[in-house]
Amino acid sequence: MKTIRRTLLAAAVSTLALLALPALAQSTDYPTKPVKIISPFPAGGTSDILARLVAEALSRELGQQFIVDNIGGAGGTIGTLRGAKATPDGYTLMQSGVGQNAVAHGLNPALGYDSMRDFIHLGQVNSGPNVLVVNADAPYKTFKELVEYIRKNPGKLNYGYTHAASGHMAMELLKQEASKCPPGAKNCNGFFVVGIPYRGGGPMMQDLLGGQIPMMFINQDVALPHVKSGKLRPLAVSSQQRNPLYPDVPTVAESGFPGFQALSWSGLSAIKGTPQPIVDKLEAAMKKVMTSPEIKQRLESTGFVVPQPGAKPYTDFVKSEIDLWAKVIKTAGIKPE
Repeated sequence: MKTIRRTLLAAAVSTLALLALPALAQSTDYPTKPVKIISPFPAGGTSDILARLVAEALSRELGQQFIVDNIGGAGGTIGTLRGAKATPDGYTLMQSGVGQNAVAHGLNPALGYDSMRDFIHLGQVNSGPNVLVVNADAPYKTFKELVEYIRKNPGKLNYGYTHAASGHMAMELLKQEASKCPPGAKNCNGFFVVGIPYRGGGPMMQDLLGGQIPMMFINQDVALPHVKSGKLRPLAVSSQQRNPLYPDVPTVAESGFPGFQALSWSGLSAIKGTPQPIVDKLEAAMKKVMTSPEIKQRLESTGFVVPQPGAKPYTDFVKSEIDLWAKVIKTAGIKPE
């Protein structure tokens, strides 16, 4: 009987090994056909540009075409839900980012996907600050002057925002931090400003340039042309370090709010269940392309910071962003549109 059991066990092991060979071969040869990267935003915006930058670099690195598929809507959650339900074979990847993979969880606990459970975060592509800008004709020359005016004149200033965008979150975080009155302060009126919602960044920018709204937080790459032309004045950046494109603009953190940070960011993620050899190959490729001088130069030329490469740093960062924005959104009482 012992001999029979050993024979049957050996046969079963051999069968399992044979069954595993095709999957192993597919993982080793990956990719053998074009790979789709879902970008959950429309073509032409910053997210789409970054997705295409990564797709182009991975196509060169892995010798197979990586194609961007734009599936926009609902702040990136429609495309992200589509990605979460895709076959986990490495041939559908997901552009992850602050809106769809962090802010969205604070707005709606029933998204249909979980950014930590349903995705494998391969590597971060970029991070960038928002810039607090005012019209060049505004009387506020510095961030501290603006804060002082708002505290002395609660409710007299408004700001523009697009719902749940990184600029909106940056202003909500600032409102919460600036509303904390210093110990022993007298006549402290907090930090009360009125938000004016916009459907898109284009109309909001036009109203700021035209003087209809006095201020807003906006991504550093979008603000730059208007700052260079002299039409906008940057008062502060929302990263903890000064941005190379705005070397003379202080951070919010160094202007009285230590630890303040509100970033716009994106990365590349695989679908949970993707075979580990494919995950390893994609992570290695991402590390290589994100540390290449060409990619770093292209990102840094528009004010983006290239973060530490690798799956673990990115996974830890995504978790920290979910925790941060869930707390901010709950405190502010922000609801999904």
